[in-house]
Amino acid sequence: MQFKQGTGWKACYDEERELYTAEEGGGMAYNLFEITKEVYDRLGQKGMSDADNERLIRTGRHLFQNVNDRCGPPYSIMYDENYDTLAPWASVVDSGKRWSDELTDAAVELFDSEADNHEQRRAARKERMNKTEDKNND
Repeated sequence: MQFKQGTGWKACYDEERELYTAEEGGGMAYNLFEITKEVYDRLGQKGMSDADNERLIRTGRHLFQNVNDRCGPPYSIMYDENYDTLAPWASVVDSGKRWSDELTDAAVELFDSEADNHEQRRAARKERMNKTEDKNND
């Protein structure tokens, strides 16, 4: 694995899987993303601020999010159930109070910023529904 990092962000290239992932944030807002090679290659270039790098990271597909602000109790959103397999290197901040699958599915469908997760969430929802049907048929 190869890494790039700055203040408030870190990115990884997993050469065995040809997979690029990155995290940004920390205490009050933590986010984990799957990013493209093009984004990874641009990260940390001369003249880019850490804020520029974080904005670039946020163009990726959201895998996991933790929010701990003053607007309510902390919560986490697991956009991709395989986030920990996709980015085992990440220092995931998890409040332990996660949104339900149904709420996460609704948010992904509602917010344009989560459009990259439509396919993955729809497939996971279909699999959950099939398991429920199989269980009910037993």
